[in-house]
This record gives sequence, C-alpha cells and structure tokens, in this order.
Amino acid sequence: MRTAFIGLGVMGYPMAGYLAKAGHEVVVYNRTANKAAAWVHDYQGDSATTPAAAAQDAEIVFSCVGNDDDVRDVILGEHGVLSGVSAGAIIVDHTTASATIAREIYGLAVDKSVGFLDAPVSGGQAGAENGQLTVMIGGDASSFEQAAPVIDSYARAITHIGPSGSGQLAKMVNQICIAGLVQGLAEGLNFAERAGLEPAVVIESISKGAAQSWQMENRWRTMVDGEFDFGFAVDWMRKDLGFALDEAGRNGANLEVTALVDRFYAEVQAMGGKRWDTSSLIARLKK
Repeated sequence: MRTAFIGLGVMGYPMAGYLAKAGHEVVVYNRTANKAAAWVHDYQGDSATTPAAAAQDAEIVFSCVGNDDDVRDVILGEHGVLSGVSAGAIIVDHTTASATIAREIYGLAVDKSVGFLDAPVSGGQAGAENGQLTVMIGGDASSFEQAAPVIDSYARAITHIGPSGSGQLAKMVNQICIAGLVQGLAEGLNFAERAGLEPAVVIESISKGAAQSWQMENRWRTMVDGEFDFGFAVDWMRKDLGFALDEAGRNGANLEVTALVDRFYAEVQAMGGKRWDTSSLIARLKK
C-alpha cells in the first residue's frame, strides 16, 4: 500500500522500516530532516518536507510523536496530515496521548471522510526494533480491518478495543499495571538485599511461581546492579501516568497506588533520573 510515516524517533524509525521491508511504499516526515534522510538511505523510501506532503497520496498515514501537542501539530496544524490527506485514507496514530485528543481528531477526520485510529503501542524500543509490538486500537471497525494487515508488519498482537479513544484508555490500563508491578519488584529486591539474601537465588525461586512477570525476568538483574541507561524513560512514564490520573479524575476510578508511584517517579526525576528506565524506582529505595 501507499503509506506515510510521521515521526522517526526511537519507535517510529524501525516501525517505518518494517513497513518498507514488508513491501509497502513509504514516505516519511521528521522534524529533523537529517533523520528522514538517514531513514531514506537505510530503507530506500522517500521523504517529504511537511506532514501534509507526506500524506498527499497515502492510503494509510502513520504517526508516532511525543505528546498531545505534537499530535495536534503534525495532524491538525497548518501543514498537518489532515490538510494533505485524501478522502478515504486512514490515519493511524501510534503516539501515547490522551483519549481527549484522539476523539477530537477522530471527529475532524470523519468530517473529511478520513478514518482515524488511536493506536498506542506497548513493547518499547526493543519491541519496535524487533517488530514485536502490542497495539491497542480505538476507532471504527471498518478502518481497523483495513489497517490491521499493514500494522501487522511490526506487531505481534493487534486488538481492536472499541470506539475512538479506547486505544488510549487501554494503554493507560497498561501503564497503571506496570507502575504498581515495578514498585512491588523494587521493594521486593531491596528487601531481599537488606535481609541478606542473594537476589539471584530468590528470583530463581519466585520467578517460577505467581510472582513471575516480564519485568521480573527482564529487569531484576539491572535493578540490582543499578543500571538504568536504557528502556522506557521515567519522563515518558510520568507523562503516561498523568493521562491516566487525569482520566480517573473524570471517570471516578480510584488510582491510589498509581498516584503514589507517580510521586515516587517524581523523586527519581529529582535524583537526575529523567531519562532512566522505569525500573529505576529501586534507586530511591537505596538512597
């Protein structure tokens, strides 16, 4: 298919690459032009000078940027996707953003006979680089059915959650669950060390039971060793938890643990850990 990809960060760069590897035509746009030039060199696609120009002939336009303001800029801005995309095309936004912006763009897209899917991903940089992302999607079923086979180029699981905004809400659930889990793992490992136990031996035992998790299997060693210069940054986690806490304020959900862990992440930021991996919650316990 003719596609465009807006945003070539640590996630978007390999995701767009997988589209090209799957045989789709890809036109890319990135605010830093040399990043787009590097992508074209690596994958033999084309680049455009604005999101609108990238979207002009595309059947599906993908975007993966930073936050609500970035989404609004690249999709709704003067030279945004909606000003260049053709009727009948579909916009798939992989940014982790608010459900509010997703619904806003959906309404404006529908007015132009353009489909819109909010499709945040889970799996981090490694998932993007390995083409193994989990994608949670909100929007019309007809748009989902058309876009899913293309999204499959870089995904291991794709789920249509519900109407517009549902993908973002599902990602909030994902982050809520991770926050509590990482804090529990941090406390458990810190407790083990202070109790004089060998963490490797403890993990070998408990990882075979009900305490097992992806975070435990992939992060316990680096947590114990104090290595955090990789993975999903604390700054981004706080952004995501902020969306969840704001949404909870509207729907009445009780997020006591999430709010507490968000405060703990603020402490990590104050320690200089803004770009540390989210497993760095253990650092504040070792102060």
